[in-house]
Amino acid sequence: MFVDTVRIKLKAGRGGNGCVSFRREKFVPKGGPDGGDGGDGGSIYLVADPGMNSLIKYRYNPYFKAEDGQHGKGKNMHGRKGRDLFLKVPVGTVVKDAQTGEVLFDLTEPGQKFLVVKGGKGGRGNAQFATPTDRAPRYAEPGQEGEEREIILEVKVIADVGLVGLPNAGKSSLLRKVSSAKPRVEPWPFTTLSPHVGVVFLDEERSFIMADIPGLIENAHKGAGLGTRFLKHIERTKVIVLLLDLSPEAPHPLKQVDILIGELKNYSPDLVKKIRAIALNKIDLIPRNKRDFSDIIKRVEEMNVKFFAISALTGEGVEKFLQGLYALLKK
Repeated sequence: MFVDTVRIKLKAGRGGNGCVSFRREKFVPKGGPDGGDGGDGGSIYLVADPGMNSLIKYRYNPYFKAEDGQHGKGKNMHGRKGRDLFLKVPVGTVVKDAQTGEVLFDLTEPGQKFLVVKGGKGGRGNAQFATPTDRAPRYAEPGQEGEEREIILEVKVIADVGLVGLPNAGKSSLLRKVSSAKPRVEPWPFTTLSPHVGVVFLDEERSFIMADIPGLIENAHKGAGLGTRFLKHIERTKVIVLLLDLSPEAPHPLKQVDILIGELKNYSPDLVKKIRAIALNKIDLIPRNKRDFSDIIKRVEEMNVKFFAISALTGEGVEKFLQGLYALLKK
């Protein structure tokens, strides 16, 4: 199961209490204070792990608490610090405050670490309070409570190219064709229920990451079909490709362009600015001597984007398409 949004509650460890203790030593009033300090409570960190691609582990375990610090002891023995807790999340995870919605951090690099809640400070023992006028203090500090926070984790897939199209446009077939990713492909709509990512290798020195986004339909911004909740996964992409379906049962390609642009615009006008190419898929369904895409090319020229005619099934035009995408990315 692909889970891209969860709400979790985190509690840092409490600091240990300082100790009130006196040693037995001749000619030293009250034996002399020797109470140790309490240990600090453990903190909780989020760590971006490239080996993770979902937040499902947090769906059924939404509460985490770090270890408390130990109390101080006599003979100036300080309490042990509570162990820190490191929670692994996928690269591309956005951390938000659950109450305010404020973005606290964006984990975009493998190994990146973010301190979410800090452990409470340990209390000082009575040995810390001894002075020339009070050589036998009988008090110590209590440990402080650790921070507590409720956060929302939201994964946004990091890719160079995002494929957007109607259901059954061939996005998953294309991704399977050009990368080692294996998204499910079936002859019915909404086969893809979560984003898939694949690495496209052109040669030893040139490659890029492509993402396949679940299909959009008209009024997706109103909740139709799968809605637009997966569009957040192309917010990070550098290039958006509109993949059009040439099959007879699909709407006219120009109608598809209008639908897709409308849904992108309703989600975020910034996404429309990322459209850099339009690819007409399934050209294998049309004989070569009957291929007339002049009306589509005219619309593409008006949009000032690149046009490609391809077949994800046979591979026709795919190499030129990939080379063109790489050139766009280099710009």
